[in-house]
Amino acid sequence: MKKIIFALAATSLSTFSCANPLSVHVLNQETGLPSANVTVTLEAQQGEKWVKLNEAKTDSNGRIKEFYPKDTALQKGVYKVTFKTGDWFKANNQRTFFPEVPVVFVIDGALEHYHIPLLLSSYGYSTYRGN
Repeated sequence: MKKIIFALAATSLSTFSCANPLSVHVLNQETGLPSANVTVTLEAQQGEKWVKLNEAKTDSNGRIKEFYPKDTALQKGVYKVTFKTGDWFKANNQRTFFPEVPVVFVIDGALEHYHIPLLLSSYGYSTYRGN
């Protein structure tokens, strides 16, 4: 019986592992709820310019679970995710001081997965390297 439970536990853990190396999450600090339908862009720095790699909207849980381009190997470098917060606040009939929130970060290959959370309010925000 213990072997069966262990096998099921191992299967469950592998089911939840994320194949895509980048995800984002937006939470509204004023309500404590996820922010759905926030447009987010992903860009990579190449020389002096930014090259757009992807764009998506957060789901009902405020997440984009697979944000790095599919079928593309993770490359080391400097990246930027830009949360289009002004559009989101306008769609929700709220004012904001920040029309967008750019987050520039380094992918150094030390991790298999990079997570960029954004804690958002009308007049402030916070972000950190999540897991």
